[in-house]
Amino acid sequence: KAKDYDVFKKIMQLKVNSSTNTMYADDKGNIAYWHGNFIPKRNPQYNWALPVDGSVSSTEWKVVHDINEIVQTHNPKQGWVQNCNSTPFSVSGINSINKNDYPEYMAPDGENFRSLLAIKEIENENSFTIDKLVALGYNHYLGIFDSLLPPLLQAYDSLPLSDPYRASLKEPINILRSWDKKSSVSSVATTLAVEWGYYLINSNYYQMTGAKSNNQVSLFTSFAKNTPSKKKLEMLQAVVAGLEKAYSTWKVPWGDINRYQRINGNIDQKFDDSKPSLPVGMASALFGSLPAYETVWNETRKGYGVAGNSFVAAIEFGEKIKAKSIITGGQYFDPASKHFTDQAAMYIEGRFKDVLFYKEDLMKHSERRYHPGE
Repeated sequence: KAKDYDVFKKIMQLKVNSSTNTMYADDKGNIAYWHGNFIPKRNPQYNWALPVDGSVSSTEWKVVHDINEIVQTHNPKQGWVQNCNSTPFSVSGINSINKNDYPEYMAPDGENFRSLLAIKEIENENSFTIDKLVALGYNHYLGIFDSLLPPLLQAYDSLPLSDPYRASLKEPINILRSWDKKSSVSSVATTLAVEWGYYLINSNYYQMTGAKSNNQVSLFTSFAKNTPSKKKLEMLQAVVAGLEKAYSTWKVPWGDINRYQRINGNIDQKFDDSKPSLPVGMASALFGSLPAYETVWNETRKGYGVAGNSFVAAIEFGEKIKAKSIITGGQYFDPASKHFTDQAAMYIEGRFKDVLFYKEDLMKHSERRYHPGE
């Protein structure tokens, strides 16, 4: 119900938001960002990234930070704000908020590859429209492979001519070498890269020094650099062999195994390879994909999306609000309804529908009308 920034900030003083960030924009051109809202005051002498002794009074908190004390920005000079579940200190570009102005426990979030891509793309555009913003949000570039692939390619190029990996990995390496690092339905390189990336990360995460770091960029880059060359190639060979075993060929397009299937939510409902599904070109946020799409394999040959982008909207404020949005499947929960999956393909492809914000627009597009009690 807030009409402007000042009223909205007063509402933030309720301090009930303990888990998510808040972005603000209005028709006067104001923008703002708060990194959380309910932030307890803690003893800065402790490392709050680790477990602390709960039996002593010095680890207890008794009051909550005032809204003016938490990490935030209001009308930054850059003219934009962004966050991809990442550090707030790059909310308007790298180091746009001074990290030293806040206690370390207040914002332990690290940088990730989605944030870096969002910053790069925003800084390259001076005149956003709704359609440009939607296109940005559906950028499929997987920035993690800027860090992960070069050490793999170098490991292969350094092999002696007589090494058996020279022959067995020649074609997969060439596919990865020529890849544009954008995930897509038809891309074999995406399948190879994602499977190898998971292998590399999972093999290192609990073994290497610094694995508890919350900075994905530095952490995963170190995995690629510090994993022995032979081991990186062994992992790729294992991926190739695993794909051949599962699908009779390692040349598997990403969309063949990365799928969307909507189930009705009943406890006995499971993903089913024999039922209709749609190919998805998006990938996990872990790899830097701005349109996040998290996939699971549960006793199926294909993977199915279970998390990531859900409701997505692009909004332009002015005398009249203009907005476009999309949801993962459809508005209805009844599988028999035509609206159960009528937005699924649009969601996958980034084709948004107009938001019918005003009553007159809603009436023009209504399928049926009723009054309660009739």
